Amino acid sequence: MGKENALKTLKPLSKKPSKQEREHKVLLGLIEYYLKTGKPVGSNTLKETGFEDLSSATIRNYFAKLEEEGYLTQQHISGGRIPTDRAYRAYAKEFVDSETPLQGTHFEELRNAETREIAGYLQKAAESLSTLTVSAIFLSAPRFDHDMIVGLKLVPIDHSRCLCVIITDFGLIQTEILQTDKRLTAFAVKRMESYFHWRLTGNDKPDHLSEEEEKLAQEFYNELMVRFIVGYANFNAEEVYRTGFSRLLNYPEFREPLALAGTLSLFENAHSMRLLLKECSGMNRLKFWIGDDLKNFCQESPNCSVLAIPYYINQQAVGAVGLLGPSRMAYRELFATLRAFSESISTALTRNIYKFKISFRQPQQNDSYLQVEGPRLIGGTPLMLIEDKS
Repeated sequence: MGKENALKTLKPLSKKPSKQEREHKVLLGLIEYYLKTGKPVGSNTLKETGFEDLSSATIRNYFAKLEEEGYLTQQHISGGRIPTDRAYRAYAKEFVDSETPLQGTHFEELRNAETREIAGYLQKAAESLSTLTVSAIFLSAPRFDHDMIVGLKLVPIDHSRCLCVIITDFGLIQTEILQTDKRLTAFAVKRMESYFHWRLTGNDKPDHLSEEEEKLAQEFYNELMVRFIVGYANFNAEEVYRTGFSRLLNYPEFREPLALAGTLSLFENAHSMRLLLKECSGMNRLKFWIGDDLKNFCQESPNCSVLAIPYYINQQAVGAVGLLGPSRMAYRELFATLRAFSESISTALTRNIYKFKISFRQPQQNDSYLQVEGPRLIGGTPLMLIEDKS
C-alpha cells in the first residue's frame, strides 16, 4: 500500500481551468466566430463550435458576466451577443505578440525586387498590401538622397491654370499648379515638354517653339526647379503614401456616408497619420488602436481600427506602415500579414540601398542639407541650372 501511495503522489495532476480562464476562452471563441460570420452569437451556436464541454446555461451565464463587464452587447433581448471594442482590444492583445507565420508567398515579389526607384517601390508595396488585406494603407518613409528630376509633364486644366507632374529618378511623383495667361493647346504643351527635356538632359535642343512658348517654358522650368529644390532640401516631416480608400466600401460598417466620412477624416489627416506611425516606430513594435483609442488623433471617434508595424533598413527603423479597417477585422491573421510585409520590404530596401549606393535621412528642422545636396538635384550640366535669359 505504501508503494501505491507513493506512485499516486508522483502522478501528474491536470489543473482544471479556473472560472475566469473559461470565461476568457468563451470570449475569444465568440469573437473568432463573429469575425468569421458577422452574425450575433448565441449560447447554443458557441457550444457547437468547440465548447461541447460547457452547457448552454453555463455559456449564457458567462455571456451575461461579459456583457456586464463591457465586452459584449446585445442588439435584441432575445438575440445573440456581439463583441464591443473592449472585446476586440482583449482579443488583439492576446495575439499581438504571437509569432504566427504567414502561410503562402504573398510578398515574395516584393522581397526579391531589385530597383533604384525606392519611392515607387514603397508605393507599389503599399498597394499590394491594400489589395491583399482589402484595407486602406498608409506608409511613412524617410527622404532618399541623390534623387534627381528625370521628367516634367504638363496637363492644361483651364484657361489660367496648368498642372505640372514632376517625375524623379527614384519614382517619386510630385504635382504643382502653375498659372498661365491663356489655355495651352496640346501642340504647345508638347513643344514645351521638349524644352524641359532639353534643359534636363542637354540633348535634342528644340527649334520649333515660338518666342512666347519658349519664354513661358523657361518661366515654368525655373519655377518648378525652385519649388522642387526647396521642398526636397527642407524635410521637416516624413513622406506619407496612402492608398486603398475605396476598399473600405467592401465593409458594411462603412456603407453609411457618416460612418465612412468619420473614418476617412483620420485617413485624410496627414498629421494624425504621421503621429500614429511615429508612435509605432518609436516603440519599435507592432501596435493597434481600436475605436476610442483613436480619439487623440482625430476630432471624431471613428468606428475603425488601425494596426501599424515598423520597417527597417539595416536593422534601423526608418518608417512604419499602417492598416486601417473596421473594428471587426481578423486581427490574428493581419498581425502575421504585417510582420511578413515588414520583413519583406525591409530585406529589399536594405539590399537596394547598398546595391545602388543610396543614402537616406529622417526629418530635420534646419536647411543645412540644401548647401550639400542642392546643386545635384537637377543634374550637373549648365543647361540644367536655373537661368534668366530675359
